[in-house]
Amino acid sequence: MSDVVEGRRARGGGGAARRAERTAVRIEAARFIERNIPNLEILNEEALEIIEANAETILEEIGVNFVENPGALALWKEAGADVQGERVRIPRGLARQLCKTAPSSYVQHARNPERSVTVGGRGLVLAPVYGPPFVRDENGRRYATMEDFQKFVKLGYMSKWLHHSGGTVCEPTDIPVNKRHLDMLLAHMTLSDKPYMGSVTAPERAQDSVEMSDILFGGLDGRTVMTSLININSPMTFDGIMMGALEVYAKANQAAIISPFIVGGAMSPVTVAGTLTQVMVEVLAGVAYSQLVKKGAPVIAGAFVTSTDMASGAPTFGTPEASLITYGAGQLVRRLGVPYRSAGSFCGSKLPDAQAAYETANSLSMGLMAGVNFMLHACGWLEGGLVSSFEKFVMDADQLGVLHHIAKGIDMSENGQAMDALRYVGSGEASHFLGTDHTQANFRTAFWKSDLLDYKPFETWEEEGARDTVQLARERVAKLLNDYQKPAIDPAVEEALSEYVAKKKASMPDAFM
Repeated sequence: MSDVVEGRRARGGGGAARRAERTAVRIEAARFIERNIPNLEILNEEALEIIEANAETILEEIGVNFVENPGALALWKEAGADVQGERVRIPRGLARQLCKTAPSSYVQHARNPERSVTVGGRGLVLAPVYGPPFVRDENGRRYATMEDFQKFVKLGYMSKWLHHSGGTVCEPTDIPVNKRHLDMLLAHMTLSDKPYMGSVTAPERAQDSVEMSDILFGGLDGRTVMTSLININSPMTFDGIMMGALEVYAKANQAAIISPFIVGGAMSPVTVAGTLTQVMVEVLAGVAYSQLVKKGAPVIAGAFVTSTDMASGAPTFGTPEASLITYGAGQLVRRLGVPYRSAGSFCGSKLPDAQAAYETANSLSMGLMAGVNFMLHACGWLEGGLVSSFEKFVMDADQLGVLHHIAKGIDMSENGQAMDALRYVGSGEASHFLGTDHTQANFRTAFWKSDLLDYKPFETWEEEGARDTVQLARERVAKLLNDYQKPAIDPAVEEALSEYVAKKKASMPDAFM
């Protein structure tokens, strides 16, 4: 399959359609990454076995909490766990045995089949920032609105290297809490044709997500069309709201990311091995529970990990400790046999500046090398996840192209070996490689090319306004939004979705809590 597919508006007949075709903006979208490079594995067999044994000990002797969820407690008791109050102690080996029915990979279908992704194996799917209540643009930092949300969805659709539309790309605070998920889903479904995430803030909102997806796809028929984020309240607590959403999705065969949310030193031990043990405890219990709800339900094991600045208590990003945990968790999850979620464009900076770039580069690279299969927060993250930045979104999205090119590995075909070019220049027929047949045949695709960064001579750069990267990013945001073309959708389907949203909103009073 081609590495890049192209999406265009629906084609009609006649000369007008052909003229529109010639003038249409071409929306390129890279296929999800398939690694041809090895994963970085830092734990030896003995270390892996120690961590796995320690996790089983904690599950058996200490247990985990399933709070405000009597149904979950009943399922665990029936499965053979020791349930005392809301504490669930899981006999050694039981959780891992239950995890065996979870698929090692799955396809998340997009409404445009060319945008569908495979999650698992050697693949890597990149999705944008998730959850910030604030946005930052040329006017500074402010609370996010629905208009901001729609702009981010459009930018995600226009971003070549981004495979997934994501979920809560920012939290639109101008819409009531109990209704905003409907507008967010409608935006993902109609303004993009890439895969998307469902709502998890209440079980009934997860059900709305399933019902809207059923309309969009003309019946789900067992297909997985959503991958949604289920966070664990670390340390070792599974709350009723998140587990209720997980139950809805599992029963509908929709995928869930079971992800500990760990700030090392505060929500887990300060040591790498201790944190990895806790990650495994939470992942084992969470994945196992998804399979108690429905055997074979698609699930991803996650590890969202940061460190704590012991002077201020603030989370830190791009640190060596987080990298070590991410690498180690990848090995442990692969041994469990399910897809792995981690990493992202993490940074603690308040601005899209050098700190943001350093920390983000470290975080993105570790995700590629750690064998991550689903990378949430791949672009747009700022200020420790409190802010979605328009400028940083396009800066990060541009850099995701680097991951694609590294993942290809080294071409060892006859063309890749370039022996004819080496012979030609080496024999003195030419003094450099620029004019060789090999260079002429390969120069268009040989090197990754940034769509954002400036590589022009100083004089040209100065004549064009001496723009820094933030200014270039601001201009690119404007260009992408100006060039945006809504992907074709069946008008009857769009009308049915809009009617569903209108009826749901009319059925309940506004609530902002």
